[in-house]
Amino acid sequence: MIQKQKIVHSFLWKLLERFSSQTISLLVTILLARILMPSEYGIIAIIVVFIDLANVIIDGGLNTALIQKKKADDLDFSTILYVSLGLAAVLYVILFFSAPWIAAFYDNALLTPVVRVLSTILFFNSFNAIQRAYIAKHMLFDKLFYCSLGATIVSGGIGIFMANEGYGVWALVAQQITNQMATTLIMWFTIKWRPIWAFSLERFKGLFDFGWKIFLANLIVVVYEDIRSLIIGRVYQPATLAFFDRGKQFPNLIMTNINISLQAVLLPAFADIQDEREKVKLMMKRSIEVTHFVIMPILMGLLVAAKPFVVLLLTEKWLGAVPFIQIFCVAFMLMPIQSSNMSAIKALGYSDIILKIEGVKKVIEAIILVVSFLIDVYAVAWGIVLYNAICIIVNLYPCRKILNYGVVEQLKDVTAPTVISVIMGASIYWISWMNYHPALLLFAQMLIGTIVYITLHAVMKTTGFIYTKDLLLKRVHRRNFVYQENKTDK
Repeated sequence: MIQKQKIVHSFLWKLLERFSSQTISLLVTILLARILMPSEYGIIAIIVVFIDLANVIIDGGLNTALIQKKKADDLDFSTILYVSLGLAAVLYVILFFSAPWIAAFYDNALLTPVVRVLSTILFFNSFNAIQRAYIAKHMLFDKLFYCSLGATIVSGGIGIFMANEGYGVWALVAQQITNQMATTLIMWFTIKWRPIWAFSLERFKGLFDFGWKIFLANLIVVVYEDIRSLIIGRVYQPATLAFFDRGKQFPNLIMTNINISLQAVLLPAFADIQDEREKVKLMMKRSIEVTHFVIMPILMGLLVAAKPFVVLLLTEKWLGAVPFIQIFCVAFMLMPIQSSNMSAIKALGYSDIILKIEGVKKVIEAIILVVSFLIDVYAVAWGIVLYNAICIIVNLYPCRKILNYGVVEQLKDVTAPTVISVIMGASIYWISWMNYHPALLLFAQMLIGTIVYITLHAVMKTTGFIYTKDLLLKRVHRRNFVYQENKTDK
């Protein structure tokens, strides 16, 4: 059984990996955004749609199957690696010859060479996806920390250098390819796993029996997610797509760093104790409380401080991203509780339920998408908020039967951080109207907001606050104890 300390240790390493690499990536993004134009980002955003779709096909749900399988060995991992590399080769050829058609559809000749070059990233993605599955399976998230940090620094340096030298969109291409290439190489020297020259059709079939349902669910998600970008890029200018994507990026960065870190640890942890439902429920309950305790105030703060944030970091040429940042902050506040439910359902082996859930959700999303596109691009963004609100019921409902952890009980567990975050946001909203430097406004809002949020939680003694505080104090005491022992030994 995976012990509680190991889970906490893995989560903190995963969180550190996400925050360190994403913080550096954010700094790189800010510097590049100040140099490059929104239209150049829009070109990359269009191509990334096709890359994302190809990555989902390459993954095929098989990486999740590797993590979910209790006794996955080198033959399992190697079999899936060779399948992934084969699919990457096929999809690269398709994208290579489709590039002129993509360029013609968007009336931009530059897309042809960019698609052909950037698509080479598929080979690196397919390899390091298996490496990441191995890391997650064995909870080696400290190794992932070094890989992500090193790759982000190297690729960021190359991207900034090329942007300064006037390479434009090619600076972004080089940054993305270098990042995945460096990640693959660093992982190769950091983790012990090596593929073996063996392939098992029987093992593939076994993993595919579980993975194909996850694959279809992921494919549906990515297709519907990327349809927005494809249509926005076609109907509007690339700059509009860049504002939309940049507005989504910052709230997504906050939600992803904390939420994905937790879910990456929870999936193997849930899988390890999948026969003990009460323990799964308790772990899931704690993850929901802690995740919302941390994420909600940050998203609320960004929503209120969006304008000075953009002016300070990206300059006024990116002001078009402000309303999208605010809308996506609202949308992502509804995500963590859903992710915890999805991790539990996957880990317990209910991939058929995942597929059914995604089927229902995408019918709803299709209706919202069609209606919102008939209005304007802002309606498209608000449509995501509406969709995520509806998905709370859809995603949470199955756990009522599986874990006896229903919708009402789960929503009660996140009521306190939600209400306190709203109060915190109201308490710092007035600062945005003061005529001071954006840096001073942001500092004041962060300081006052933090004080208000922590004080209210401490007074109300909320579960998420108490659990997080106890968790941090235990780690501090443990570190002090180890330090004192080492000092005594010396």
